[in-house]
Amino acid sequence: MKRRKFLKATGISLGGLTLVGAGAFFAAKPKGKSSAYTPTFQTLNENLKNYRRAIPELIIDLDAVDKNIEALQKLIPPNSQYRIVVKSLPSVELVDYVMAQASTHNLMLFHQPFLSHISEMANEQVDILMGKPMPVKTVEYYYDTLIVNNGFDPSKQLQWLVDTDKRINEYIQLAKDKNLTLRLNIEIDVGLHRGGYADLAALKKALQLIEANQEYVTFSGFMGYDPHVVKIPKMIMSAYEAFEKVKDYYNACIDLLKTDFPSLYHEDLTFNGAGSPTLAYHANGDSPCNDLAAGSCLVKPTDFDIESLEQFSAACYIATPILKKYENTQFPGGEKMTGLLNLWDSKMENSYFIYGGSWMADYYEPQGVEQNMIFGKSTNQVMINASDEANLEVGDFVFLRPHQSEFVFLQFGNILAMRNQEIKEEWSCIRNV
Repeated sequence: MKRRKFLKATGISLGGLTLVGAGAFFAAKPKGKSSAYTPTFQTLNENLKNYRRAIPELIIDLDAVDKNIEALQKLIPPNSQYRIVVKSLPSVELVDYVMAQASTHNLMLFHQPFLSHISEMANEQVDILMGKPMPVKTVEYYYDTLIVNNGFDPSKQLQWLVDTDKRINEYIQLAKDKNLTLRLNIEIDVGLHRGGYADLAALKKALQLIEANQEYVTFSGFMGYDPHVVKIPKMIMSAYEAFEKVKDYYNACIDLLKTDFPSLYHEDLTFNGAGSPTLAYHANGDSPCNDLAAGSCLVKPTDFDIESLEQFSAACYIATPILKKYENTQFPGGEKMTGLLNLWDSKMENSYFIYGGSWMADYYEPQGVEQNMIFGKSTNQVMINASDEANLEVGDFVFLRPHQSEFVFLQFGNILAMRNQEIKEEWSCIRNV
C-alpha cells in the first residue's frame, strides 16, 4: 500500500510539463508481455532495414489492396458503377492503380488543390464528382488557374455539388461572368442532416433554377451520402430501417425529376450514394443509386474495422525505425524506481525511442508494443515499451495501423507500394497546395 500511495502522489516534470496521475496508471496496469514479429512483418522489417533510407514510411500492401478490390467489385450491382473516393486514397499512382484494377474512370474529390492536380493529369475519360460544395470563390480560382495537359474538359467531365438555392445562383452568375458551362449535381439530405435538400418542395425550386438557366448550367444528377445508416444506435433504429428511409427519399427525388422535369432527365445522370461503411447495403440491386462511391475500404484503416466491412483487410501501415534502446524504463526524477517498474508490467523491461510519433494510429507489430503514457506524446521521438520477448533493437521498425487514410497519408508525402513484403515502387501523394 505504501508503494501505491507513493506512486499516486508522484508527478513527473519534463521541461516544465508535469505528468500527473502516474500512480493511477501504474496501479491499474496489468502485467503483460510483448511478442516478436509475426513472419510477414519480420520479412517486412528486414526489407525496410535494407532500403535506401530509414525514416517513417507509409506502407501500402498491394496484395491486400487487390483482394479488397475483388471484395468491392462483388458489392457493385450490375446497374451501378464504382466511383473512387480520392481523399481516402490520396496518391495519383494509387488512384491510377485502383482505376486500372477496378475498371473505372469515375472519381470523387473533396479539395480544390486535389481537383487542380487531377485535372492537370486526367484524360478525356475521367469523370469527376465533387463530394462537397465549394465556395464560389474557390470555383472561380480553379478556372483561373486551370492547367490541362491530357484532354480533360471540365464542361463535360466535372460535376460541381450544390446544396442551396444561393449556391446555385452563385454558380450561375459565375458561369455568366466567365462564359462557362457548369455541370451541377444536387446534394439531397437522405437522413445524415449535414446539408442538402431535405424536402421535395425545396428540391423542386432548385431544379426550376437549373431548368431556367440551361445556357449556363446543366443538371448532372443527385448525391445522397448515407453513413448514418450504420451509426444510428440500434435502440433508435436498425440499419435496415435507416437504409429503407434513404431509399424512399432518394426514389422520391428521382420520381419528382422524371415527372416534373422531363427536360432535365436522361439515362446518363449520376445518382450517387454509399461510401465504404454502407456499400454492402446497396449491393442487393434495389438501390436507387447508379453510382457508388468508396475508398477507405480498399486500404482499411482502423476506423473501418466495422461489421459491414468484415470481408476487407488492412492494407496500409506506418513503419518507423527505432532510434534508441534502453534496458528498463526511466523517468526524470524517478531514477530510483528503475527496474521496479518491471514488477508492474514486463513491457517496462525495455524502453525505446522511435523516429516521429503522435500519428492517428495504433501500434500493431510487434504485438504488445505500446506507447509509454507517462512519458507522453511527441511528434519527434515517442517512447515505447516492450518486454525482452519482443527482441527489438535499434534499427528495427515498429508498425502501426492508421485510424484513417485521408489525413494520415498526407503527413508522409511519399508512399511505399509493396508486394509480397518487398518494396516495388515509391509513390507520391497528391499535391495539397
